[in-house]
Amino acid sequence: MPAHIGVTGLAVMGANLARNLARNGFTVALHNRSVEKTDALLAAHGDEGDFIRTESLQELVDSLEKPRRVLIMVKAGAPVDAVVDQLVPLLDEGDIVIDAGNSHYSDTRRREAALAGKGLHFVGVGVSGGEEGALNGPSIMPGGSKESYDALGPLLEKISAHVDGQPCCAWIGTDGAGHFVKMVHNGIEYADMQVIGEAYDLLRSGAGIEPAEQAEIFQEWNKGELSSFLIEISAEVLGHVDAKTGKPFVDVVVDSAGQKGTGRWTVQSALDLGSPVSGIAESVFARGISSQRAQRAIAQETLAGHEAGVALPENFVEDVRQALYASKLVSYAQGLDMLTSAAKEYGWDLKLDEIASLWRAGCIIRAELLKDIMAAYKGDAKPENLLFAPAFVQSVGAAVPAWRRVVATAVQLGIPVPVFSSSLAYYDGLRRKRLPAALIQGQRDLFGAHTYGRVDEEGTFHTQWSGDRSEVNAVDTH
Repeated sequence: MPAHIGVTGLAVMGANLARNLARNGFTVALHNRSVEKTDALLAAHGDEGDFIRTESLQELVDSLEKPRRVLIMVKAGAPVDAVVDQLVPLLDEGDIVIDAGNSHYSDTRRREAALAGKGLHFVGVGVSGGEEGALNGPSIMPGGSKESYDALGPLLEKISAHVDGQPCCAWIGTDGAGHFVKMVHNGIEYADMQVIGEAYDLLRSGAGIEPAEQAEIFQEWNKGELSSFLIEISAEVLGHVDAKTGKPFVDVVVDSAGQKGTGRWTVQSALDLGSPVSGIAESVFARGISSQRAQRAIAQETLAGHEAGVALPENFVEDVRQALYASKLVSYAQGLDMLTSAAKEYGWDLKLDEIASLWRAGCIIRAELLKDIMAAYKGDAKPENLLFAPAFVQSVGAAVPAWRRVVATAVQLGIPVPVFSSSLAYYDGLRRKRLPAALIQGQRDLFGAHTYGRVDEEGTFHTQWSGDRSEVNAVDTH
């Protein structure tokens, strides 16, 4: 019997996706550049389903039913192009090439257009959930053509995570939409992780609460509106004791956070779109400063802090919980707003309620509040911004006094809270009647004749700053 799908690239993620497919009743053809990995997978897990061993891409292609489905799981960038270039001459019109790695969406758009010109389908698929998700049910975000999803979707839906019987997999949109949504998911993940870290730091450095006690606090938080995978595992990490030293695990880990690039891509893409993802950006920069260990060592000996002695607000732990909730919600709001901007730019029909539903299980940012986010975007009355949804207007509004107290306390204590504070600034920036951008426009017009608008009449204007300072209609000057 021919295989339903082929997988090339059998490192951990590729191997686990192949095993997931086989466990769900699909015959999977296996290929890896070094056949030893194929044989190792079959030796360890060959009894989990029906596999076909191949030693070359030609053998892989020959073993597949039509339309052929070939899933690539190799490192993003040039390695993907290399595999695609080798595959294309072996395929027939209507066959589907699937990139399930963390490729940049612009690369996916380029590859999709190139293969479409050859009568082939290229599908960029966002897969979230790490190694465990890939094996047991990830959140899956496929792009590509609708026609390709008709042939590929049933397989992906079956192996995805499920909530209430519904798969955490759905067609996102054309060309690079799937990888774009996965990228933004990762950007939200960066901000979520950073703001949880800031809450930990406030409770430790501000309130003197040790990790073991914080583990209990986080476990309690995980029973309410903060319930999420990241809060759950934070409690687990905080409660872990290092076997070698007997110290809290977090005290023996080097405080320098790594990154693989998707958070940075989110911020770069947001700048191109003019989408203000300030909380996500600050989380990326926070990882950057954590990695500048040499400079931090000098700063600890050189830079004055002048921290103020301040009494912690009453119920400080509860204040931090509320500020954490509000800041987490801003991260989602910024990410979803960025998706709206991208949909307009690239002609994608992104359904935000459906995207939120894909994130309810299998992925890193799965959280209880996604149910409320889904509800906010259902129906015709969709909010311009997630924070404008009636349920969140009320819940975030109730958290604002605590949010302000936490940020003010952190500043006085010299505890950096870049995502707490930038998220609050974003919230205030949205709600302020007047922003200082008016002065900026005046500056731009003075030094560069960049023009400005007026609040009292339509049109575009310029002041003759080097002359008599009279105002002229900018249209008439060109």
